[in-house]
Amino acid sequence: MTKLKNHLQRRTQRNRTKLAKAANDRLRLSVHRSSKHIYAQVIDDVNGVTVASASSMEEGFAAKGGNVDGASEVGKLVAQRAVEKGFKDVVFDRGGYIYHGRVKALAEGAREAGLNF
Repeated sequence: MTKLKNHLQRRTQRNRTKLAKAANDRLRLSVHRSSKHIYAQVIDDVNGVTVASASSMEEGFAAKGGNVDGASEVGKLVAQRAVEKGFKDVVFDRGGYIYHGRVKALAEGAREAGLNF
């Protein structure tokens, strides 16, 4: 395992430990980003199910891809799907990524669409 990947895993685990303490029976909005795309899931950790998900690979995102505009649209889409199912309060899990750029745009898009975190 490379040093960088090991560091990301440690940072992710540290973040999830803090989220578990602060969750108070709220769902988790988890973010994963690759070099080309961005993915988001609203996860119920108690039951182990994914409530809603969205990614920049879905139809209609081909022009935007995983850039900042695309990330904002993914955030709005995942929030809209979660709110339709009756979930508004979540905990934001940035997955060890720095809260900047695409991750920040996704979070702001989700807030605009009605999620509280």
